[in-house]
Amino acid sequence: MSALKRVQQWATFARIWHIYDATWQNPFKSAEVVKKFLMGLYKPIYHPLNDCGDHVIIINSGEIALPGDEWKKRVYFHHTGYPGGASWTLAWELHTKDPTMILKKAIYNSMDGNLQRRHTMQRLHIFPDANVPKSLLDNVSNQIRQLRPVPTRLDRYTAEEVASYPKLIDYPKDYIIR
Repeated sequence: MSALKRVQQWATFARIWHIYDATWQNPFKSAEVVKKFLMGLYKPIYHPLNDCGDHVIIINSGEIALPGDEWKKRVYFHHTGYPGGASWTLAWELHTKDPTMILKKAIYNSMDGNLQRRHTMQRLHIFPDANVPKSLLDNVSNQIRQLRPVPTRLDRYTAEEVASYPKLIDYPKDYIIR
């Protein structure tokens, strides 16, 4: 076996570490993308009973964006296992308590039918901000592309950029804004 083939074979079976920035991303569409890397669906050796998935680090899960009015209307169910232990929590309440939970539940539900999803979820590392331990960042070798571009907030533009931006209309000096 040539050295090139040996390296290709090693890369196929190795667990790769990926990083994904969830800033302003829809967690349900992001879950479909992350699932492919967690389960190893993109690898040529994939089989549903084969555990060939990779590690995924998700940063900025505290800044996800749910579509429409999902923050007010989406409800998450939890049961303690005891009689009367059922509870329903709104998405914004759950996100306030734990900023990683919505994304974690979305990825877990996207792997429906996977016999090893509890084991697969152990390779998922979610952080509410960009503070990731250096020991994890040293392993990262791939970045997963975001689904939608993140616009720059208006309060993050400098005064020079605002002044140099082309104006559509110049108001007269005696114009009154009501």
